[in-house]
Amino acid sequence: MPNIRPVSDLRNYAEVLKEISFDEPVFLTKNGRGRYAIVDIEEYEKTKAIIKLMEKLAEGEKSVKENGWLSIDEVKDALGV
Repeated sequence: MPNIRPVSDLRNYAEVLKEISFDEPVFLTKNGRGRYAIVDIEEYEKTKAIIKLMEKLAEGEKSVKENGWLSIDEVKDALGV
């Protein structure tokens, strides 16, 4: 179950920070609506890495659609093998 707290709870931020762990962010509301998420730094870094990977995969997919696949010989030449 998500941990949802009003942003005013940050006045006692030490208590809020104790509730954060990997895969368990704390969601903060402002005026009754979701506004912020506090996540563990490892989870943040993992999420950034996943986004970067997905962007690279999308680039590759676009390249294949526009230019087609490379032959094994073309790959070897490009890698200098």
